[in-house]
Amino acid sequence: MNQLGFPILSLITYLPLLGAFIVATLGGDDARAAAKARGIALITSLAVLLLGIFVWARFQPGFAGYQFVEAAPWLAGINVEYRMGVDGISLFLIMLTLGLTPIAILASHGIKTRVRSFFAALLLLETMTIGMFAATDFILFYVFFEAVLLPMYLIIGVWGGPRRIYAAVKFFVFTLAGSLFMILAVVWLWRHVGTTDIAVMTHTPIGRSAQMWLFLAFLAAFGVKAAVWPLHTWLPDAYGEAPVPGTVMLAAVLSKMGAYGFLRFALPMLPLASAAAAPLMFALGVVAVIYISYVALAQTDMKRLIAYSSAAHMGVIIIGLFTFTVEGIEGALFQMLSHGIVIAGLFLCGGVLTARGEALTLKNLGGLAANMPVFAAALMLFSLANMGLPGTSGFIGEFLVIIGAMKVNFWVSLLGGAGMVLGAAYMLVMLRAVLFEKSANPRLAKLKDLNAREYAMLLPLAALVMWLGIYPSSFTHAFDAPVAALVQAHIAALNPHMALAMVTAK
Repeated sequence: MNQLGFPILSLITYLPLLGAFIVATLGGDDARAAAKARGIALITSLAVLLLGIFVWARFQPGFAGYQFVEAAPWLAGINVEYRMGVDGISLFLIMLTLGLTPIAILASHGIKTRVRSFFAALLLLETMTIGMFAATDFILFYVFFEAVLLPMYLIIGVWGGPRRIYAAVKFFVFTLAGSLFMILAVVWLWRHVGTTDIAVMTHTPIGRSAQMWLFLAFLAAFGVKAAVWPLHTWLPDAYGEAPVPGTVMLAAVLSKMGAYGFLRFALPMLPLASAAAAPLMFALGVVAVIYISYVALAQTDMKRLIAYSSAAHMGVIIIGLFTFTVEGIEGALFQMLSHGIVIAGLFLCGGVLTARGEALTLKNLGGLAANMPVFAAALMLFSLANMGLPGTSGFIGEFLVIIGAMKVNFWVSLLGGAGMVLGAAYMLVMLRAVLFEKSANPRLAKLKDLNAREYAMLLPLAALVMWLGIYPSSFTHAFDAPVAALVQAHIAALNPHMALAMVTAK
């Protein structure tokens, strides 16, 4: 259904593209054009955010299907249409993208070369990400899913660190190789179903053997994006070499594309294969939580430690998704939202130090709590949320995942929950090294606390961390209905008699 009668999702999707075009074609001298580009990019991202808030306000939480639906002829000869829509699952990921883009633009103050091109790439990335989450046609989804590669490759490869070319190529090759399997799956599904409409595909029966092959294709595509162990090896290089704005978008938003793909395609379309693969996914998730946490504990660079922390938390999300329980899936979704906010805050804190000319090697930092108390408070809040401390957003998602996993397997619940303990270990090591240990670096005592621009970046994220931790139902109500419908459909596919009994009991 479309409550508004006009294509607001397309407007939200392509307005950043228009902004990117304007920014890329600005004239004048470099300094003036750079200032204009930064202003236009920020205004564009804020305008799109306001449109997103309007959609959120008009969204009907109790409806499980797609809302604000748009449909138009596209590739009529092969029965492929331009289709867009949102449900409670995709809406909050779009809102996460819309909220973090202006913050990433504010964090771009250190970009000094090819500034217009940078902001054009950042706005292009926003368009492709929103389009991917809003697409309800599989071909359209695939186009946006692949198109994200180009701006992100440029952001890492042009404006990244010393090893940026290596990191960009590795990110590109890993993601593209996985996606090749997905296009084969899309073609097979199109031939089997006769259309690429996601809603139709979801309700079309597929044989068990075909489901297994399709699941492997989806695992290759979405597993790389979600940094599922052992497909995560591109992540520390990409996160470590990307500029701060690129790292924020990559860790907070793009890493969710893989988990979203599992939730949107693998679970509802391939219920038999998903159930059969659940033990494997649990094993991969547990390895990610435990092994990658130990790798994070061994890091000597703040940015790489946070990067490995991100990969470990993605393991928790994978465990939650494959519990096939309402609690587990809602916990995974909440963790996706919380992780996006928290990991963005942590990388931005690292960017605050980088902007002051400091390297992020832990042994060269220390004692910052004394002369940067507001910075220290922000870093501590995001770190505590990353540990899953009760009262912060990080606790709710992990707690729900543990409950969901407990219903399936006690050991999965126990080992998955170990991530909270290990997370506390490596985050406390980082806090001690950065904030409290004495440092031989005399420059650290002269560093100034947060400025107005940095307040504007970190305060909204800190407020959301606390709000989500105190009042989580203000967000979970948006995806209650689609998650309940997904779980019931999964039960029906595995055991139709059990599903009928559940409906009768209601």
